[in-house]
Amino acid sequence: MISYPVWLYFRLPLSLRMVEEMLAARGIGVTYETVRQWGRKFGKPFSDRIRQRTPPRGDKWHLDEVVISIAGEQHWLWRAVDQSGFVPDVLIQRRRNSRVAQRLMKKLLKSAGTPPRVMITDKLRSYGAARAKMGLHVEHRQHKALNNRAENSHQPTRRRERIMTRFKSSRQAQRFLSVHDQVANLFHIPYPGAATADFRRASRERAFATWREISMTSAIADSRPLRIASFGSAVD
Repeated sequence: MISYPVWLYFRLPLSLRMVEEMLAARGIGVTYETVRQWGRKFGKPFSDRIRQRTPPRGDKWHLDEVVISIAGEQHWLWRAVDQSGFVPDVLIQRRRNSRVAQRLMKKLLKSAGTPPRVMITDKLRSYGAARAKMGLHVEHRQHKALNNRAENSHQPTRRRERIMTRFKSSRQAQRFLSVHDQVANLFHIPYPGAATADFRRASRERAFATWREISMTSAIADSRPLRIASFGSAVD
C-alpha cells in the first residue's frame, strides 16, 4: 500500500493533498502528512535501488543550470541529461561558479564510473574551468542551441514547483528531485516520437515490474513495524 502513494507523488505532478484524495477514492484513509512521511522515508531507498538496476547511460552529457527560488532566495539547479533523455543526477547550490560545476562533474563521475565521450554545455565558462581542473580529456562543445535537451529537462521541475508552491529548503529540493528524476528515468521512453504502441506498452510493463520489485517495503524498512494510526498518520 505504501509503494502506490509514493509512486503517485514522485511520478505524477500531484500535490500531497491530491494524492490523499486519490487514495480516499480507493477507500484508503490516510492524510497528506502520512504521504509526505512515506515519501521521505521510502523515496531514497527506492531511488537507490533504481540506480543499482540502471544500465550504463549514454556517453554524451548535456549539462545545464537554471535558477530556482527556494524560501524566497535564489538558488541554482544543476542537471545533467544524456542523449537519450535520462537524467544521471542533479545538484542544488547557491552559487554558479567553477567550484560548483566541478562538484557536479565529480558527482556524475561517481555514479557513472567512466567519463563521457562528449560534454555539451552553454556558454558558461565554469564548465570549461572545472573540466581543466579535473584533467578530463573529453570533447567539450559550448553552444546554447546544442543544449536544448538539458534545458527541456527542467520542465518537469517547473511543474512540480507550481504544484508544491515552491520548494521550502535546498535540502528538501535536493532530496525530492533526486528521487523524482530516478523514478522518471525508470518510466522514461527514449525517442517517444519513433516508438510504436507495442514498444511503449512493453516498456511500461517492464518499468512497473521493476517498480514492484524495488518497492518491496519489507526489504528496506527498518526492523520496527510501520503501522497506520487511526487518525491517518504514519508512526513507528
